[in-house]
Amino acid sequence: MDIVLSGIRPTGQLHLGNYFGALRNFVRMQHDAKCYFFIADYHALTTHDDPTRLHENVRTVLAEYLAAGIDPDVATVYVQSDVPQVTELSLLLGMHAYVGELERTASFKDKVRKNPSNVNAGLLTYPVLMAADILLHRATHVPVGKDQEQHLELTRVFARRFNNMYGVEYFPESQPYNFGADLVKIPGLDGTGKMGKSENNGIFLADSDEAIRKKVMRAVTDSGPTEPDSPLSEGVANIFTIMQAVSAPDTVAFFREQYARCEIRYGDLKKQLAEDIIKAIAPIRERIEAIKGDEAYLRRVVSEGAEKARASASQTVADVREIMGIRPF
Repeated sequence: MDIVLSGIRPTGQLHLGNYFGALRNFVRMQHDAKCYFFIADYHALTTHDDPTRLHENVRTVLAEYLAAGIDPDVATVYVQSDVPQVTELSLLLGMHAYVGELERTASFKDKVRKNPSNVNAGLLTYPVLMAADILLHRATHVPVGKDQEQHLELTRVFARRFNNMYGVEYFPESQPYNFGADLVKIPGLDGTGKMGKSENNGIFLADSDEAIRKKVMRAVTDSGPTEPDSPLSEGVANIFTIMQAVSAPDTVAFFREQYARCEIRYGDLKKQLAEDIIKAIAPIRERIEAIKGDEAYLRRVVSEGAEKARASASQTVADVREIMGIRPF
């Protein structure tokens, strides 16, 4: 059986792109593979996050994962810092990670360029900790975005290096998992690129109805088609892409026909889209609030998840210590 691992940094709320992209696939996948889903709070520390906000973000993302359909009785759901074995494995892997290869990662160079006053050791060794997250459970598949592909390649390098150095076939070379045609890519509302947390172009699962309406009505469009069957501008194409994810097929067909005839009214299009988004995510928002208010349930989920994750992690660390020659007298 495939072992799938996915982590998310607790940097804020999940948005529509997260839900219609990876999250819905995770909900299906958890029944067909051995899945580990974790909240990467150690990784968030590289940006010196506010302690109070960090804890609340962990709580929020956990509630959103559960509300979206991740089942802690089927998959293993845990908080990274609840599994101390990840830091020991990161230390052990770091003994065979070279400074030069870490300094050459695109993400590190980008962070150095943008924040030269905060070039901490955590940023440099970020790929080693990420490799430890993955190899801790000997994951065979890891869903990653373009910005993380280089880190996953380094994980394979570390796995091969460990196996070759100690003459074992212990760590698998984890492969990227992109869901193929099943992955729905939700664009942002600003007319360019994907929906994201930092781009300020997203609709979040916890947004109120009014917030959703305001955001959608501000979405970028154009002056309208000037002749039948005009090509869609990027902003209008983005709106139709989102509509295809949340609206009924006949609704999408109606507005596409209106556009093709040069009869489209973007105000009507946006109003319909806003109401369809509200209809799609209102039940999730209600579940998020209910789960966030159930402290006993959240404690049970993270406690049981940590116990399951530590069982897998303890075996891996024990094996690695033995292979590397760290043995009791």
